[in-house]
Parts: sequence; C-alpha cells; structure tokens
Amino acid sequence: MIEAWMSADDIAEHLGVTKHTIYGWINDRSMPAHKIGRLWKFKASEVDEWVRTGGAATTDELDEL
Repeated sequence: MIEAWMSADDIAEHLGVTKHTIYGWINDRSMPAHKIGRLWKFKASEVDEWVRTGGAATTDELDEL
C-alpha cells in the first residue's frame, strides 16, 4: 500500500503540536519534509522515525540520552 502525503496541518495534528512548531522543526532540526511547489508535505512514517530517534527532542533532552 502506498503511504499518503500529509500536509503541515495533518502532521501537526498527528504529533499534537502547532503548525508553527512544525515549520520551526523543519528549519532548526531537519525534520523530514518535502517541498512540493510552495507547500510542505510529509510522510508519517518518516516523521515518526525522526521523532523516535530524538529529532524532536530539546538539547537538554538529547544530553540525557
């Protein structure tokens, strides 16, 4: 089965954060995202793996790992 692309609103809801946080993570923490035209699109599996490996963690949280 092919995984559907998600919008910034969709992925923000999926993670329980704001869309503003998503855009910050793209710029500051290399969140996996793909720019299609002027829109950012996401694969939930890529984002979930990024979260599991500490991509969304703060610097303090990474120091504790």
